[in-house]
Amino acid sequence: MKLLALDTSSEGCSAALLVDNSLVERFELAPRGHTRLLMPMIRELLAEKELVPADLDALAFACGPGSFTGLRIATGVVQGLAYGLGIPVIPVSSLAAVAEDAIQHWQMLDGDAVAVAFDARMGEAYWACYMCRDGQPELMGHEQVCAPASVTLADGASRWFGAGQGWSLKENFPADVAATMERIDETLVPRASRVAEIAARAFHAGAGVPAEQAQPVYIRDEVAWKKLPGR
Repeated sequence: MKLLALDTSSEGCSAALLVDNSLVERFELAPRGHTRLLMPMIRELLAEKELVPADLDALAFACGPGSFTGLRIATGVVQGLAYGLGIPVIPVSSLAAVAEDAIQHWQMLDGDAVAVAFDARMGEAYWACYMCRDGQPELMGHEQVCAPASVTLADGASRWFGAGQGWSLKENFPADVAATMERIDETLVPRASRVAEIAARAFHAGAGVPAEQAQPVYIRDEVAWKKLPGR
């Protein structure tokens, strides 16, 4: 299969191309550079594999939660390509992408779990717990946005790991949550390569939606913005 994956849900901007078992990626930390970087990354990846967009079987993107502006950038690009090519889109949770990265980063074992945290601003955190099953993240409970003091761990894990830039808020987490972590990595952000890996498994299982159903997932309805004077 030939799958193109995108991520602009955080300060990282990345694109990845999975061709059968070969995965290549472009990644750059550029908080305000997503619009400038994303399309050149896509063109470079296709050229590297000597492909054109019409060769693709599916598209994938990190659908959120994350930066509202960033999510809309990837959503727009994916929708435009999917409409033109008539191929399915696989939305992938940004939190799950970081969980996938953490599982591989630490070579986690079945029964281990990772608590993924993003800074949601406005005094809140995006939070989700994932169990490692056959080397893959399995959501425990549900993804949520809440005050840092309200995060909790699911039951049943043998060891816990913390991942994601939201762990910079750990001083505001309940003391027992932070104390339970065997390791914490605050540097992990979503990457298109991990989105591609999750999406490929989902695609082979029959997942995929048409372009118009490829929508960002904000988790919360309140959008952080301020009205300009007179608006």
